[in-house]
Amino acid sequence: MKSEDKPREGLVSYYLNRRVSRPLARLLVPTPVTPNQVSFASFLIALASLGLFLGGHNIWAGLAVQASSIVDGVDGDLARLKNLATRFGGFFDAVLDRYADVAILAGLVYWSNKYETIVSADLAWTVGLAAILGSLMLSYTRARAEASLGLNFSGAALFLGSRDLRLLVVMIGAMAGQALATLALVAIVSNGVVVYRVALLRRQV
Repeated sequence: MKSEDKPREGLVSYYLNRRVSRPLARLLVPTPVTPNQVSFASFLIALASLGLFLGGHNIWAGLAVQASSIVDGVDGDLARLKNLATRFGGFFDAVLDRYADVAILAGLVYWSNKYETIVSADLAWTVGLAAILGSLMLSYTRARAEASLGLNFSGAALFLGSRDLRLLVVMIGAMAGQALATLALVAIVSNGVVVYRVALLRRQV
């Protein structure tokens, strides 16, 4: 569970995902379900998307990716509604999100390598590795900026690096059968935003 709301969350989450996650959270209030359990459920859905990619079901895998993203917003809403927000919950959720990101992108790489006939294994895994590293570094740069420097990103540095946007792009790319192009887009944007964030912080500090 998250320790607090995400007023600085991505626009996809704010305008799209929350329309589903908030009603789901309200439905769970009378139940014994905890925010940490919801966080773990989101992680399991991400693992399910990996399994679907491995099985060649890219459309269902893409839907599972977006479902995981939506459920990831339920835990924070449920924590507030049940007054169960803790700092450990935010940490636990963030750790699971990183594992989920790797599982999702690795699944997309596998699908690209196996089912996109024009793609070589070396190319798929090279681009996939760049996408995975960029995704992890986005989380790391935001966490370090907030914890070490007390600074928050905004505008393009926040929106273009948001996890909800990245997972929406993965869903669309997976369902369209354009895995390599999607991985390349994620790799370019994520690593580009990391460089942009470093430059912004260098000027500020």
